[in-house]
Amino acid sequence: QVQLVESGGGLVQAGGSLRLSCAASGRTFSWYRMGWFRQAPGKERELVAAISSGGKPTYYADSVKGRFTISRDNAKLTVYLQMNSLKPEDTAVYYCAATPRIGSSVATEYEYWGQGTQVTVSS
Repeated sequence: QVQLVESGGGLVQAGGSLRLSCAASGRTFSWYRMGWFRQAPGKERELVAAISSGGKPTYYADSVKGRFTISRDNAKLTVYLQMNSLKPEDTAVYYCAATPRIGSSVATEYEYWGQGTQVTVSS
């Protein structure tokens, strides 16, 4: 099993940056594809970025390409999401999740989830 704990959320002005971290427990962390999802009030949960077990390839939603960067450090059992040029529409609860499925972008295929961290971008 994998347990996930997110951190790094907060309130930031538009144009600012935040870095989210997701610390995992369990020796099998490096086996899993990791994803960052977000969910805004009244909206469905969407995949923002994902990274394969070995670090490549990566996936980004069109809405965050060029602004967000996902990375992982398997030795530290941690996955990161660097968010730059933040916009008010990035406001959401951000979740990290793990799946054993190669190339998965579907929330239902992710087996393990963190509790989420709130990101609020003010205009």
